[in-house]
Amino acid sequence: MSESQVWDAVDAYFTEHLSPDDEVTAAALRESEAAGLPPIGVTANQGKLLQLLAQVQGARCILEIGTLGGYSTIWLARALPPEGRLISLEYSPRHAEVARRNLARAGLDGQVEVRVGPALESLPRLADENPPPFDLVFIDADKGNNPHYVEWALRLTRAGSLIVLDNVVRGGRVVDADSTAEDVRGTRAAIELIGSHPRLSGTAIQTVGGKGYDGFALARVLG
Repeated sequence: MSESQVWDAVDAYFTEHLSPDDEVTAAALRESEAAGLPPIGVTANQGKLLQLLAQVQGARCILEIGTLGGYSTIWLARALPPEGRLISLEYSPRHAEVARRNLARAGLDGQVEVRVGPALESLPRLADENPPPFDLVFIDADKGNNPHYVEWALRLTRAGSLIVLDNVVRGGRVVDADSTAEDVRGTRAAIELIGSHPRLSGTAIQTVGGKGYDGFALARVLG
């Protein structure tokens, strides 16, 4: 087997035993594919990790930046208590429509609100509502704006909250300090912000698997 085939096989084994899709999450994937959404969402193993992180946090309020078809949203929302709330921000009205159908099928539409529009416009409006601090923020949107999303996450969280930033490896291109690509520049700026900000303590992990070579960053908000 090639290296990538080994990654896929290991991912499939872990998924089968630790995070298999059920009827609801499998239907969300099918619906997203049928609607022509790009296959860039989290894997089942990654979704289960998000769910576990939210549960470890005891999260009652979750913010997601980048909904896509709502697959990661379902994993996160399932970690909430009955009175919990999740707000997900999605740029594309078409993606949001698919996500809302998937969330309704999952029975989570009463706890999850999908807001449509550019996140950098939605976030100030959200802040103006003075919501309770979010216990977990999952950032998986346009990578060029990653540092802005981290800054907004800081404004909308509390000491002890967790920020998860997805897709930080960029196929290894994140190490290229001379890159002019927006995704690389934005990701590097976010990583360096996390590393230098006095209110954040973070790390980043490289991963391999069904989505290839990638990774994520975790940052805990300090007092």
